[in-house]
Amino acid sequence: MGHFKKLTTNVYGIGSFAAIAGIMFGFDIGSNSGVIATKQYRDYFNNPNDILQGGINGSLSAGCFIGALCSGIPADRYSRKYTLIAASFLFIIGSAFQAASNGVALLILGRVLNGFSVGITSMVVPLYQSEMAPKEIRGRIVSVQQWSITWGIMISFWIQYGCQFIDSTLAFRIPWAIQAVPAIILCCGMWVFPFSPRWLADRGRLDEARQVIADIHGKGDCYHPRVEIEMEEIEAMVQFDRVIASHRYADILKPEIIYRVFLGIMLQIYQQLTGMNIIMFYVVFLFEQVGIGSDQKALLVSSGVSYIVNVIMTIPAILFVDRWGRRPTLVIGAFLMSAFLWCVGGILARGEWSTNPETGKANVVLSSSAEANGVVACIYLFVATFATTWGAVGWIYPAEIYPLRVRAVAISLSTASNWLFNWLLNFMVPVLMERIHYGLYFMFAAFNFLMFVHVYISYPETKGYTLEEMEVVFQHNPRKEVPRQVIDDWVASKRAFQRSQMTIYEKNIIDKLEVI
Repeated sequence: MGHFKKLTTNVYGIGSFAAIAGIMFGFDIGSNSGVIATKQYRDYFNNPNDILQGGINGSLSAGCFIGALCSGIPADRYSRKYTLIAASFLFIIGSAFQAASNGVALLILGRVLNGFSVGITSMVVPLYQSEMAPKEIRGRIVSVQQWSITWGIMISFWIQYGCQFIDSTLAFRIPWAIQAVPAIILCCGMWVFPFSPRWLADRGRLDEARQVIADIHGKGDCYHPRVEIEMEEIEAMVQFDRVIASHRYADILKPEIIYRVFLGIMLQIYQQLTGMNIIMFYVVFLFEQVGIGSDQKALLVSSGVSYIVNVIMTIPAILFVDRWGRRPTLVIGAFLMSAFLWCVGGILARGEWSTNPETGKANVVLSSSAEANGVVACIYLFVATFATTWGAVGWIYPAEIYPLRVRAVAISLSTASNWLFNWLLNFMVPVLMERIHYGLYFMFAAFNFLMFVHVYISYPETKGYTLEEMEVVFQHNPRKEVPRQVIDDWVASKRAFQRSQMTIYEKNIIDKLEVI
């Protein structure tokens, strides 16, 4: 029992278990990205054309958009914890529908349900993790979500790779059914983990919030110095929000908040415009276009390597993002990804493009195997760069920049924007791959350069600050570090405001505790 208690009160254990939701999302991407290249899938669903395949793929993103957009209210009303449990149950139903699909309609319904679940969890998990983690390792804890996604993509892809040798519809039904396994684990296990202490404080359950923080940061001691400091900041911010702020969702339109909402939304849109999710989803088609792999088996192996690279190169982000900082990681990552995509587009532009009369799909003949290998190498380098930079920080940054009173709904908006663009790209990219060919990679390269410029100009550093201290961070020049003295003065003013709202009896109690 003691070891079990240690797991449910350890910040790494809490963050890692919640991140199982990332495996759910990764399973859905990985299983489908491999499935769509198999003969069994194409034969059973009558070789779907570009538009239909884009619709099937995009149905997940459409569900994600709706789920993310709707997730803020239940996360605030019913807690982050219960919202995760409900979303994982919904994912189990969606996976069952996909595995049992007898046509495109049921397949799309299952993917929409799974998407609705993933949309909720992709918003709530980083929110829950950021509210549980101390400021020193907040980036590390939240980035575990991205690592879980990469593991889910890789494992499910190789499961599908093994299932391709089954000469029946089980070749795609088994991978779709296995998706439900992490959802079942999350749905059953999340009950024993704590509520977010900041959610508890916002609901007026301060004693419970103090106990959760004590269990995580103070070895169960409610009067541990670390617990006292964190609770003072949380209580001061909650008190300030209740007395001065309206605590309405409309607060996101206030000038001091809407700018942060804009930055969060743009960062999530940019994460899609890197081109990473599209490349991971359609990497099989890309390698097929350039003639990588002489058969289905070789093609899937070449594509699967990119998933392994994604998993391995997310590890540096987990270990060092709290040392590197969010801002330089995003700036350097965008610049390098832009360079690699320019190279891919440049190599493909030198080839001879034609349309296969049997499949109607575009193919390119490169002048040498060295050029084909150059495309593969640049794709792998692009994936490695994304995994180390934007993959993790794209989820970390929006989860830590908003005030508590609007945090859930603001993160839901930024996450919904991510999924909206994911849906648009999933629907458009199969067509663009056939129409503009290498121009697709030039387009994403230009997006990455735009991101490089915008982040450098507008995004402040957030590492090393508590969630409550973000109020000060966004009042200063984003390209300069906020002096620690400024932060300390702000915290002191909030504490003074909190004391001014206390009754004489409450002040006497505090004074006695300080003497003790």
